Amino acid sequence: MAVVEFLFRWAHVLFGITWIGMLYYFNFVQTEYFKEAEAEALKDAKAKLAPRALWWFRWGAMFTFLTGVLLLGMVGAFQYFSSTPVIWVGALAGTFMFLNVWLIIWPAQQVVLGLNGKTGDGPASAAKAGLASRTNTLFSGPMLFGMLGAKHLAVASPDGTGFWAAVAVIVAVEANALFGKMGPMASVKGVIHCSIALTAIIWALLHFL
Repeated sequence: MAVVEFLFRWAHVLFGITWIGMLYYFNFVQTEYFKEAEAEALKDAKAKLAPRALWWFRWGAMFTFLTGVLLLGMVGAFQYFSSTPVIWVGALAGTFMFLNVWLIIWPAQQVVLGLNGKTGDGPASAAKAGLASRTNTLFSGPMLFGMLGAKHLAVASPDGTGFWAAVAVIVAVEANALFGKMGPMASVKGVIHCSIALTAIIWALLHFL
């Protein structure tokens, strides 16, 4: 059983590297390049580069999520919630990230890039995908904190107040992804700083409440 668990943990991390690596590429590299690219270069990148990157992005997300669910079952997190609340904070952030990929970013990008015959309001779809993608970048810090904190950091609050406060914060951030605005996440520096700040807030809530 230990070998099987290790293999799933290995696969989870490998798929996660693929997913989050592509997420950072989109937010830190491709988006900024698209702002400056010449018309012909931009057209070629949207036709040939972006669809390939999106394939690795969305399937990396899918298999990261699936192996993560299996791992939660294997390590007994479903049965021993009170001793591992931090993993659930990370899992919630990761689940929202996964749903954002498949239910918001990918459908919107199909419209933006004209893939699979999808049509619609291109600028509105681009804005929707952009906000969800920035939110996923924002969530990546707390998500990783939850993964590592479950094993290496004692952050459980005795009565669970901190956990539910952290959950409320994550749900509020996801609500902004659905109905809100980019705000300070509009810039690369802004979203990095916000991710670090959100991680610190989550830690403080779990540790002190």
